[in-house]
Amino acid sequence: MEAVSNTFNQVPPLGGGGGVFSKSECIAHYTWGDDCHGWTFVDTEALSVKQELMPPDTAEQLHYHEKASQVFFILKGRALFTIDGVETELREQQGMEILPGRKHMIDNRQQADLEFILYSYPSTKNDRVNC
Repeated sequence: MEAVSNTFNQVPPLGGGGGVFSKSECIAHYTWGDDCHGWTFVDTEALSVKQELMPPDTAEQLHYHEKASQVFFILKGRALFTIDGVETELREQQGMEILPGRKHMIDNRQQADLEFILYSYPSTKNDRVNC
């Protein structure tokens, strides 16, 4: 019987050990924009996984990525996305994919925090063009 090879790219486990983790055990915490916060869980060239928090009345700058696709999944609150000039609102437990080259930004116009998971593949390192 012939062996079957695995052709997918494996993402290294967090911290090299795999297993269960929490936000306090993330690879890095960072701030961005107007007091927005992020926590990095996976950070490879092929994939980044982050949780981000936007306080009320905050917004990201309009930008695009030349290579990376991104998936946003809303955990708490409501997000207003502008993608190529079209506004779309996402509620809790909804998500969307944004393909490379699409000009986009996210706003939190609510009076409560917005929390979401952000998957980028490949990573957005050195792949962001502000508009």
